[in-house]
Amino acid sequence: MQHWKKLAFGVALATLGLMAAAKADDYKSLPRKDTLIVENPEGTIKNPGWFNIWVNGGGGVSTGLQQLTMDTLWYIDPEKGLGGSPWDNSLAADKPQYNADFTEMTVKLRKGLYWSDGVEFTADDLVYTVKTQMDHPGMVWSAAFSVQVASVEATDPYTVVFKLKKPNSRFHAIFTVRWNGAWIMPKHVFEKVADPLRYDFANPVSLGAYKLKAYDPQGQWYTWEKRDDWQRTSLGRFGEPAPKYVTYVDPGPPDKRTIAQLEHNLDIIHDNTPEGMFTLKEKSKSVETWFPGFPFAHPDPTLPAVIFNTQDPAFANPDVRWALALLIDIKAVDMASYRGAATLSALGVPPTAATMNDYQAPMQDWLKNFEIDTGKRKIKPYDPTIGQQVADILRKQPKFKDQIPTDPAAITTAFGYGWWKPDPQAAAELLEKAGFKKTGGKWMTPDGQPFKIRMTVEGDTRSVFTRAGTLIAQQWASFGIDAKAVPVAKLWQVALQPGDFQVAIAWSVETWGGDPDLSFFLDSWHSQFVAKKGDNQPPRNWQRWSNPELDKIIESIRGISADDPKGIELGNDYLKLVAREMPTIPLMSYNVFTSMDTTYWTGYPTISDPYTDPVPNWANSRLMMVKLKPAQPK
Repeated sequence: MQHWKKLAFGVALATLGLMAAAKADDYKSLPRKDTLIVENPEGTIKNPGWFNIWVNGGGGVSTGLQQLTMDTLWYIDPEKGLGGSPWDNSLAADKPQYNADFTEMTVKLRKGLYWSDGVEFTADDLVYTVKTQMDHPGMVWSAAFSVQVASVEATDPYTVVFKLKKPNSRFHAIFTVRWNGAWIMPKHVFEKVADPLRYDFANPVSLGAYKLKAYDPQGQWYTWEKRDDWQRTSLGRFGEPAPKYVTYVDPGPPDKRTIAQLEHNLDIIHDNTPEGMFTLKEKSKSVETWFPGFPFAHPDPTLPAVIFNTQDPAFANPDVRWALALLIDIKAVDMASYRGAATLSALGVPPTAATMNDYQAPMQDWLKNFEIDTGKRKIKPYDPTIGQQVADILRKQPKFKDQIPTDPAAITTAFGYGWWKPDPQAAAELLEKAGFKKTGGKWMTPDGQPFKIRMTVEGDTRSVFTRAGTLIAQQWASFGIDAKAVPVAKLWQVALQPGDFQVAIAWSVETWGGDPDLSFFLDSWHSQFVAKKGDNQPPRNWQRWSNPELDKIIESIRGISADDPKGIELGNDYLKLVAREMPTIPLMSYNVFTSMDTTYWTGYPTISDPYTDPVPNWANSRLMMVKLKPAQPK
């Protein structure tokens, strides 16, 4: 008994010591003019001491961990980039080098780069990263490496050769950061660990320009400090990072984020509500946004959608998925979620500037002529005027009437082309074709059970999507389906990855941004990556959908170079296939209401200086550190 009392007392002392240390290092005690304070969109971290980014252990990723300490071979920026091109050779000294049939990739590495503990980065780290994840199912990139890599070898300290099991001209995408990528592991640290799946990587060794200074044991904030030897990192090529400290915090729900920025206590809001953004633009003279006027927000190269778990028998039939699409009034969803500040997309590709030119515009004639068979008749479900209708709605609002374009091309750019017409009659016919019946005003499944749908949303974490999902569930419910929206914290970790959901509002389509090549997300949709029911799904096919026709498209893309014009043709084939099959219901652009306060820092990225996107959870946001300038005198 005395032993347990002593142990308990010791634990209490240790906890008090940890709390005292955290309080002493609290970011609020740091010089404000030296500290950049950023919203962490993940909120409060459940397992704050977990820094092993290669294993889903409940720790944070957007705490600054991936933005400031991790690195990999290449980056491709969704905007202009700093090196004169969106493409950046980071740890690699050059672009990937493939053999003639794309079965071998050679990587040349930069020399003179060091981990924060003084150990040089070499080819051994890259080889170790790949082999370790292949040997340990459950690590983030284990499946992607295992199904593609036949062997990986360091031929000298700065050269690595990959031999692939099948041709794949896009294998390098695994190591190319858009939002994140396959980060390189420090071999000298992990090789001493008994089980890398259980190792928390406490006090992480950094390959980036910052290292961990302190974090809140309750998971509410993380502070990173500029390395003294920042020149020995890949970011050092662009100059010295300006902030000495960077803190990522959970500032609370949108109203608290807005107040914190109005009081100059939060430099970057990752994402606000439209209402919060409108308030900031109205009341603050020091806030910058991507666009200076409506819609203010930065358009992400991601595609918010209704994602079906196609391994659930209720959603295995495309007729059911199409029926649910035809019950959605997209104008109402747009106004309820984004207050109209979004660009609609009926196609399975984000409506960014590049894809509007490469895919959306050329596909309009096909969409207008596209037909589906309801079992009783054929219909043309596409309405090309819905973008115009949204603009007309907004123009009637006094606050925005002078900011809404009238030129048809400008309207398309801001609000999109068209979307699917609500058609309850066609939806009913499709459900009946699939064996569903309506009894007493309620829809029943083919086996006679009530048709229940639970729409998984993220709650306050992403309130715009929550509002969209809630309204869509209400629209389905008004049709006689037992549909409800259910908020879940950590949607990606607890629902999408394990497949513990029916339908969700999220995205599984992510493009490079300024490049028409769709392989970034499309390769991950190959059936070889679809997890068995009950197993974790590797990124990004959260719908767990497979189709032989899709596999052929992906394999054809793997066999051509990234700049082959045939890639766009194959991209169009993909778009037609998913329009017919509807594994997800594409909704609109993900417009991120990022706002940046200039009281302490200037030099943020905007549409007038688009060197990177302003959304601070992107790993590319490390570029901001070398472009920012202090606004307060030293």
